[in-house]
Order: sequence, then C-alpha cells, then structure tokens
Amino acid sequence: MEMVQTKLHQKKRQVMIFITLILSWEAGSESIRYSVLEETESGTFVANLTKDLGLRMGELAARGARVVFKGNRQHLRLDPDTSDLLLNDKLDREELCGSTEPCVLPFQVLLENPFQLFQAALVIRDVNDHAPEFLAREMQLKISEITIPGKVFPLKMAQDLDAGSNGLQSYIISSNPHFHILTRNRKDGRKSPELVLDKALDREEQPEIRLTLTALDGGSPPRSGTTEIQILVLDINDNTPEFAQEFYEAQVPENSSLGFPVITVSARDLDAGSFGEVSYALFQVDDVNEPFEINANTGEILLKKKLDFEEFQSYQVDIEATDGGGLSGKCSVVIKVLDVNDNAPQLTMSSLTSPIPENLPEILVAVFSVSDADSGHNQQVICSIDDNLPFVLRPSVENFYTLVTEGVLDREERAEYNITITVTDMGTPRLKTEHNITVLVSDVNDNAPAFTQTSYTLWVRENNSPALHIGSVSATDPDAGANAQVTYSLLPPPDPLVPLATLVSINPDNGHLFALASLDYEALRAFEFRVGAADRGSPALSSQALVRVLVADANDNAPFVLYPLQNASAPCTELVPRAAEPGYLVTKVVAVDGDAGQNAWLSFQLLKATEPGLFGVWAHNGEVRTARLLSERDAPKQRLVVLVRDNGEPPLSASVTLHVLLVDGFSQPYLPPPEAEAAAAAPADPLTVYLVVALASVSSLFLFSVLVFVAVRLCRRAGEASAGRCAVPEGHFPGHLLDVSGTGTLSQSYQYEVCLTGDHRTGHI
Repeated sequence: MEMVQTKLHQKKRQVMIFITLILSWEAGSESIRYSVLEETESGTFVANLTKDLGLRMGELAARGARVVFKGNRQHLRLDPDTSDLLLNDKLDREELCGSTEPCVLPFQVLLENPFQLFQAALVIRDVNDHAPEFLAREMQLKISEITIPGKVFPLKMAQDLDAGSNGLQSYIISSNPHFHILTRNRKDGRKSPELVLDKALDREEQPEIRLTLTALDGGSPPRSGTTEIQILVLDINDNTPEFAQEFYEAQVPENSSLGFPVITVSARDLDAGSFGEVSYALFQVDDVNEPFEINANTGEILLKKKLDFEEFQSYQVDIEATDGGGLSGKCSVVIKVLDVNDNAPQLTMSSLTSPIPENLPEILVAVFSVSDADSGHNQQVICSIDDNLPFVLRPSVENFYTLVTEGVLDREERAEYNITITVTDMGTPRLKTEHNITVLVSDVNDNAPAFTQTSYTLWVRENNSPALHIGSVSATDPDAGANAQVTYSLLPPPDPLVPLATLVSINPDNGHLFALASLDYEALRAFEFRVGAADRGSPALSSQALVRVLVADANDNAPFVLYPLQNASAPCTELVPRAAEPGYLVTKVVAVDGDAGQNAWLSFQLLKATEPGLFGVWAHNGEVRTARLLSERDAPKQRLVVLVRDNGEPPLSASVTLHVLLVDGFSQPYLPPPEAEAAAAAPADPLTVYLVVALASVSSLFLFSVLVFVAVRLCRRAGEASAGRCAVPEGHFPGHLLDVSGTGTLSQSYQYEVCLTGDHRTGHI
C-alpha cells in the first residue's frame, strides 16, 4: 500500500509515503520476471532489455539506463553496448532467501531523460547443492517393554537448506522387525520423522536396539543424511508425561533483553516416585534458529539470544517432558516476534546530476528510493528537505522520489547548494536518516561586463613621451570562467577630428590606456571616445563607457612680441620731446603667449638702456614711460631692450629693442638710427649715386608732401603727450599680469597708430 500526503504552509515540505517492505509486484504495473539457476557463473546472459522493454536500439545507453536492486546490491549488470542483462556474480539462493520459496529478488530498470522506471524481478531457482543433515549424530529413545504396538515416537528432524523438490522429502529406517518410520508434514512446512512400534518389545530378549535413520531430499540424484537411533528397552512405567496443551502460543517484542521469560509450559505424570518426576528440555536444539532455552525443572522458556523481527517473525519450539522412568511427552510452542521501531529508514541514491545549468526550470537533480526494514506503522516514512531551498521533492512510482528545481536558479546569487534529505519513519520513537548532497550550479553567460564608472576623465600633460600610460578603465563580470573574462577595445567617435588610432591604444586584457603620440595642448586640448568591454561567452555580451582625455598645458611657448615689430631694415623709432614730464608714455610693448593659464601670464622689465634711470617699463602692461625730466645732457638717441617673461615653470622669455629719439618739439630734423649712419658711411657705387640723384628730386617732393600731411595731423592732436609716438593704444591694459587667451589673441581690443620712417638713402618710406 502506498499513500502520498503533501503538507503545505509548514516550515518543511514533507511528502508522506507508506512503503510495505514485502513488495507485491503484481499489485502495481505488470513486471518482467527473469529466472536463473543459483550458482550460475558470473557474466551469464539473462535477457536483452531493449527487446523486452520495447525500446529502440541504443535508447538504453542514450537515456543512461541502470539496474537498481534494494540495498545497493547489484546482482545484475547492463552491458551498454548490447543492452544485454548479465549476471554480476554467483548467486546463492539459500544465502539470499533462506527457506523462502520462490526466491524472488525485485529490481527496477531506471531510465533518465526523460525519467521512466520499469519494475522487474529475478527468480533464483534452486539446485540441489545441499544434503539433508541431522544436528545430532545419535538419538536415544527409552521405550517400556509393555508399550503397545502402534505407539508413535517423534524423532528429531534433519535440515536441508535447499527448497522445493530439492529440499528434504522423506525418511527411511534400516530394516528391523520392531519399527517402521513415518514422514509427517508439519504446519510450518517442514517434515519430521516419527518412529512407529510394530511388534512388542521384550527387555529380557533384547534390552537395546540400534537403528539407522536416513533423510532423503528430492533432487536428482537425491542426497541423504543419516543418524543413529539407540533404543533402550525399559522396565514397566505405566504413564507418560502429558502436557496441559498440545500447542502453546506466546508473543515477545524483538527488543526484549536476554533472559526475558517468554512462556511456561507444564506437564504431569500420573506415576509415583521417580516415574512421576518430570523434567523439561527442548526437543530439537538449533543454535542458529532457536534463540531460546528452557528451565528443566519449571518448564519456563527464556530468551538467550537477541531477536530480530526482520530476520524471523515467528518460531515453533518443540518441548519434551521426560519422567524418571524415561517416558516422555511432547508439545509445540509457537512464539511470535513483535516488531518494534528499531530500524532507521534507508535512502538509496540512484541518480545525481551536478552541476546543473542556471536559468532553466524543472531540472531533474536526483532520483532516489527509500525503505524501512520495520513493518506496519513503523515502516511508514516521511521525506523532506529544507523549506528555504529552491528544490522540491516529488514522489514517483513505488518508493522512488525525484528531486527537481523549483523555478530557475541564478549562479551569481548562489553557486552551490548543500541539500539534506531527511527520511523519518512514523514509529515510536521516530527514527530518521539524513542524506547530504551537494549540487553545483553551472554558469550561463547572462551578465554583461559592467564598468566601475560610467565615464572616466584622464589628464595627460602635453609633450608626453609616446606609449605613456595615461590611465585605466575597469569592468567586472559576475559570471564565471570564460563568461567572466573581459576584453577591452576602443570605439572611435563617428566624426573624429584626429584619428583615434593615432592618439591612444588600450591593452585588451587589463584596460590600460596609452598615449601613442606626443600631445600638443595648443593643437588639441581635449578629446573623448568610448571604450567597449566584452566577455568571452557565447553569445558575447558587452557594455561601453565614455573616456574624456584632457591635455594639461606645459610651458612650451615663449612670449611673442606683437609690437613694436623687429624689422632690422627699417626699425621703428619713437620720438620723445625733451619737454616731456616724468611718466610720459613713450610706447607700449605688446606680446602674446601661446600657452594657457599662468603659463600665459606675462611680465615686462627693462633689461638694458643707453642711460639707465631715464626710462622705466611697467611690469604688468609693458608701458614704457619716462622716469625723470629730460635734460640737454641726455643723448638724443636712446636704445632700450625690454624683456618679456611668462609665469611658467621654468619661465620663458623674449626681448625687444626700442629706439627712442629725443627731440625739441617736432621741428628738429630726423636723425637716422645708428644702423643707417653705418650704411651711409660705406663708399657708394657710381651707378648708385646717379640713381640716387635722379630719384632725389622726385623723392624730395613726395617727402615734403608727407611732412606737410604729418604736421597737419599732429596739430590736430588734443595734447602734446601723444606727439612723438609711433603707435598709440586706445584703451587700457588690465592691472597685474597681461593675460593672453590660448588662441594667440589679446584678451582685450587695442587700436594702434603706426609711424612711418623713410630711408634717406633709398627714398623708401
């Protein structure tokens, strides 16, 4: 009988199934029976399972077929190539089944993918490999000489381990005039000999008789065993002991302790004296099958050996009562062993799959069977697993269960499960068995790599060396194995100004970024691109992150002087009236720096002067002003060298040379610079002289017109302060240092007026 009861809404899911150990194979689906003789050699062909189960060729091997016997004893094995069922070892029917006939060993054929189970049985046929055997080599009987013919005397039985027709069948006795032998069938199926008196005995004629008792089995040829019977003829003893009952019944729990009193039998003898004194003894002592002893004086049967209900459920004990004259009587005691819950359930694992893939529902993890050697209520079992696990137990055919996943598993959440299957019986006290299995979850590529940041900002100073490591990106993948190995790559922007492959490279294994070329802040201040991270799974999954590279400025550009221009052929000379007051603005040096930030902050200083202390340069804006009143002693031609320096580290600089002419108003003839005088001192070529003379008149007229034009313009000036400058800025310079933008233009707009100087030798203006 099998009952399944599911208990929900409890801490543990429990599946209730009642399993009867004495399996009734005909009660379920029809099973296949195979028959073999005991002692058959190992490897002997039994059957072809493919044919018997109606399956296709190769299907048994493809579905992982296996043969499962109770208790994990594999009496048969399956040849995976031929699907033949072969004997795994020699089988001894007497060892496996004892006296039980027929000897049937149930087994199951288990198939996976999909799960299917076939019931089968192996019948072991007996061969006559044991001869009948008497436990005692000699038996003794005391018979009164007045015994009437026809009296029956029970004798001790022989034992034969074979069964059926090969077991003990009959007894014979040696030829004699006084006795013959009868073979009686007992209720327990065994055969016992009885000696029958045919002719009255005469002690005076023959006080002792010796006979040979032979036990025969039904084999071909039959086997036999013998024992000697000694018969002593006694004087007159009129009464034999008689028991109060011919049959007694008793019950004893299997866990009873040694010395436990089972039952007391009683016999009486009507004779007097020693002929009326009765003593008790076990009629046939079998040290293997009879764990009992009897008190010779009281008739109390005691337990002398531990009982096991699962081995023997009942015993039949024959008791002999003998009086002082040698006469005896006999009775039988049937002792039933009561089952107690002394056997814990057993779990036999037939199939276990580990690892199992994640993200798949209803995966068959294990197939197992449960059993309990007890009987009745003690045999009923409950199977359960922990409630907080994503697995469920499902009862299958007979006493089999399947363990399947409940929903889908996520390896990244949990990669290993330790499952304890608990099997508890319903006896008192309850006994349980725990079986632990470990189930690993294999990885599926279901997670894309994830960057530690959505965007990265990297700084690199310009003028870097090629192959410089400028930073790293990092992505992680929670998968395992190849699914977690990340490969990095560059993803160029759609319309790059500069090819990305010429700027940076990435190590595909660790995400290290390297600058391939020396970067120039003035040419490229920043650029950005995307980095991809892909795993090595199938299919590969990927993600992206933005990388922004900022180029840091280095002080690699010296200041550049915009004004005054350094023209060696026609240098610009500033005119300063001698009446100028201190602080008179002579000119303004204008410079720019291609760098940025503090590298572009400029400062000015007077490096050299014809007369130190006469002029000064404002450090922040480059204005050249008079430092004191001019006097007649001051040389009319002054040469100033102004140094322009940036604020970088190390600082870079440039210098500019200024020519200043001190004049009394603007009526004083123009004095050429020293370079012009040196050129005029050289001897002139005759042809040059003629040309100069030819052009002098024309040039003089043109020069006179220009001087008139300049004089008119100068008269219109609002103040005298600006009369002698070649370039006049309109607007103001900011305080502190001059800040120049990175594009090479001034930070504010300035307007200049530039003076024109003529070459008195060539007539060019």
